Amino acid sequence: MISALLVMSVVSVTPLLALTANDAGAIAIIGVLALLILLAIVALVRKKRAELPVPEQPVPQEEIERELEREAGPEVPELPPAERRPPLVPVPPPEAEAAVARDEREARRKEEYRRRKEEERHEKERRRLEREEEARRAREEEERRAHEAEEARLREEEERRRKVEAEAGRTLAAGLEKTRGGFMARLNALFTGAKTVDEKVLAELEEVLFTADIGVKTATELLDGARERVRRKELSDAARLREVLRGEIERILALDGKPEPSGLEIGPERPFVIMVVGVNGSGKTTTVGKLASKLKAAGRSVVLGAGDTFRAAAGEQLEIWAERVGVPCVRGKEGSDPASVCFEAVKRGAEDKLDVVVCDTAGRLHTKAPLMEELKKVKRVMAKASPGAPHATLLVLDATNGQNAIAQARQFHEALGVTGIVLTKLDGTAKGGVIIGICDELKLPVLYVGVGEKVADLRPFSPHEFVDALFAQ
Repeated sequence: MISALLVMSVVSVTPLLALTANDAGAIAIIGVLALLILLAIVALVRKKRAELPVPEQPVPQEEIERELEREAGPEVPELPPAERRPPLVPVPPPEAEAAVARDEREARRKEEYRRRKEEERHEKERRRLEREEEARRAREEEERRAHEAEEARLREEEERRRKVEAEAGRTLAAGLEKTRGGFMARLNALFTGAKTVDEKVLAELEEVLFTADIGVKTATELLDGARERVRRKELSDAARLREVLRGEIERILALDGKPEPSGLEIGPERPFVIMVVGVNGSGKTTTVGKLASKLKAAGRSVVLGAGDTFRAAAGEQLEIWAERVGVPCVRGKEGSDPASVCFEAVKRGAEDKLDVVVCDTAGRLHTKAPLMEELKKVKRVMAKASPGAPHATLLVLDATNGQNAIAQARQFHEALGVTGIVLTKLDGTAKGGVIIGICDELKLPVLYVGVGEKVADLRPFSPHEFVDALFAQ
């Protein structure tokens, strides 16, 4: 704008200068105009500067402090801590306070909800882990039980196999092999071929029978029966004679048709007391052990009495059998009174309510009267422990003794009233025919025969089975 004023001044003054260049009054007028214009310009400039913003100048710190002191008024002394009041806090309006409380409650609920959910998650995780652990333990326990059951089954099968092998025993035919190779071989040779039965055949039969350890009485009866049948012309050939002899022998062994025994029959008495007697070396102690095993296998409760106190190691032998079978054994000191040992055994059987008491006794020579009296004493003492005892008296005979076994049986039966016979060691002798003479002369049942060392080798005696094995070719 200033530039425009200057231009306008120059434009207005220029004609005047031209017209009055030589006029002194005009010059004065021009000077006045120029001065007015200059003053106008200065005023205009000042006005523009006033309109422009003026920069603030910094206020000195001293003036600020003095101004604050004037505004604060006189200084107030500081109160002691006990008299100081807490600064006033502005009280929010009720609506704001309610909103804050609501927000806080909402925040607490959210936090509680979050914490509860977290606890539930942890609890679910803990229960899941517990279930998995229980399932793992159950699987391990089941596997362990299955493994133990399998091991037990294998052990049981192995035990059963060993037991079967141990108890399989020998057949009666195998046990009588030597006997069949003795007099039965000669008897079968006599019957071989289509021979007519005449005096020559009967003479040969007599020789075979009287050397067969069946006893003179039995051999005579068999021979007389054959001669009578020949006289009545009932025997036409040797084969027929063989069948007749076989039938007669089976009749003798069956005690003239009595029911065929199947071993020892245990009566109703409790305890049922069995007294086992015989000479030394006949196999009494072994027979007691095998008999106990059979009784235990049949479900009977058994106790053994080691009454053979005179033979060295007899008590130890019976204890070994008792441990093997799994039954108790009553034993006294070596050399002690056998009657007292048997008494204690019977007494224990009665107190413990056991089924069977089997008492071993000292070996006694049948020809020695004082020794047989000792056995009678043992029998009487047993009756004091249990009325009626012993309920069975078994005589153990060694088949290898032949004719002497018949004499033993006769003496023991007269002294003790033998109720049954056990014939041992049939597998080791050709004198198995002695059993025929025992049954014929004494009319005593043979309850067991021994054909080997195993428990099953003590076999219940069957007349029919024995004759079949004896006449087997």
